[in-house]
Amino acid sequence: MTELKIAAEIVDGENEKRASAHHADYEALGTNLARRDIDIEAITAQVSKFFVAVPSWGVGTGGTRFARFPGKGEPRGIFDKLDDCAVINQLTAATPNVSLHIPWDSQDPKMLKAHADALGLGFDAMNSNTFSDAEGQQHSYKYGSLSHADAATRQQAVDHNIECIEIGNALGSKALTVWVGDGSNFPGQSNFTKSFERYLSAMAEIYKALPDDWRIFSEHKMYEPAFYSTVVQDWGTNYLIANTLGEKAFCLVDLGHHAPNTNIEMIVARLIQFGKLGGFHFNDSKYGDDDLDAGSIDPYRLFLVFNELVDADHRGVKDFHPAHMIDQSHNVTDPIESLISSANEIRRSYAQALLVDRTALDGFQQENDALMASDTLKRAYRTDVEPILAEARRRSSGALDPIATYRASGYRAKVAAERPESRSGSGGII
Repeated sequence: MTELKIAAEIVDGENEKRASAHHADYEALGTNLARRDIDIEAITAQVSKFFVAVPSWGVGTGGTRFARFPGKGEPRGIFDKLDDCAVINQLTAATPNVSLHIPWDSQDPKMLKAHADALGLGFDAMNSNTFSDAEGQQHSYKYGSLSHADAATRQQAVDHNIECIEIGNALGSKALTVWVGDGSNFPGQSNFTKSFERYLSAMAEIYKALPDDWRIFSEHKMYEPAFYSTVVQDWGTNYLIANTLGEKAFCLVDLGHHAPNTNIEMIVARLIQFGKLGGFHFNDSKYGDDDLDAGSIDPYRLFLVFNELVDADHRGVKDFHPAHMIDQSHNVTDPIESLISSANEIRRSYAQALLVDRTALDGFQQENDALMASDTLKRAYRTDVEPILAEARRRSSGALDPIATYRASGYRAKVAAERPESRSGSGGII
């Protein structure tokens, strides 16, 4: 029996308040879609089976380089984090898996698995951390990790990643995500070629430790924490890494890790075409790696990304099963509310992409009818699919209005009374 952090009676009561209006909205949308030869039930069924993982670190208040202002009821450790993640999944019915970050979430794997099982949660990709120094660490990553000039530092980073694989294997995870902050701040500080050679050699050692049914995701980022050069700076370098390592290596696309106005959906299409798209870290941005809530700034871009994913499914791309995870920093909102909202926005983009008339779009593309091709995408994007999202949640015992239900539950006040208040901290995302 799954342990519920919010009483089922509260969810049922909140749903009952909205049931009549929701039923009318769903019926009206169904009628509208039927005129376009779209079966609303088929779309709802597909949305119900689409899931996105939540990051363990995302349920804590984030921050900037300048300051961090903790919220009430901050999780004290990974077990509190799992409790908060369970609330998100209970209300959205969209986030059954949690992605851990080691060493932040280091605990006895048996205890972690038992706690997650009780909450009805599983574990997604493991995340290693060689971009900051852990307490008691022998060698510093100040000047890099997997590409460090010092062999002992590189080996320490390799060993840490292998440890993450071992922990993940005990938890039932099937992937390792590797993001490094390695790079330079001054011209001449690092030799570009030698740094990349060292990185590839270290990653090859990690790759050898992967179980047969695991994947490894390398993640590119244009800049930050290094500001002159970054070892894995773009999708081209990322593709070279995945191609060099082998068939279990793939590229992970973080939407915020690109220059403003980069055509991310085309990057996604290229990686799909050559069989190296591993998955996503979903978020949104205005200027850089802002880690804002998914869909909060440029929801059309998120839709265009999903248009490529749905197109790949439509074409029957072989062995196509990208991983989906949220990666955000919540500085001024309740992190649980932001993750609820983001999970719904990601599902919204997926649902809208399912509504694209693929036959019509292909025809317009073949005829070079740019306006009608664009309008075909916009017609799907303009469709209000909220009734579909709500119905998918309801059928899985979730909430018709998850944020309103969360607020009505009093969960934040409850955990605030149980968990010691965090003091305002210094700069740092987490």
